[in-house]
Amino acid sequence: MDSRVWIDVLVFLIAGASFPMVNVAVSRLLRRDWREPSKLTTYETGIRPYGDARVRYSIHYYIFALIFLVFDVEVVFFYPWAVQFRELAQMGPFAFVEMALFIVMLAVGLIYAWKKKVLRWA
Repeated sequence: MDSRVWIDVLVFLIAGASFPMVNVAVSRLLRRDWREPSKLTTYETGIRPYGDARVRYSIHYYIFALIFLVFDVEVVFFYPWAVQFRELAQMGPFAFVEMALFIVMLAVGLIYAWKKKVLRWA
């Protein structure tokens, strides 16, 4: 193998490692160096925080959020399938059957959550 390839890799490695360090050093040199008391508070708008930051939430909130996340992530699987549907349809019914099974599994999960009354907010 030619050693010039490794020289290119070494140059990119050094450039990649030094780029953030140079940017941090330059930003430290160019920043304003006075501290405002409002910048040290939780909210930089100047609004005084009140109460404890650790507030208890209902467990329903987490379960509801988890179910939302599951059904939101399914879009990640639907989109490429929908984009390539015509090409996949030419190969046979396998892609359609596979997505139908996926939708059925999601529907079974939704029905299970509905039966367990997870989707009720109160």
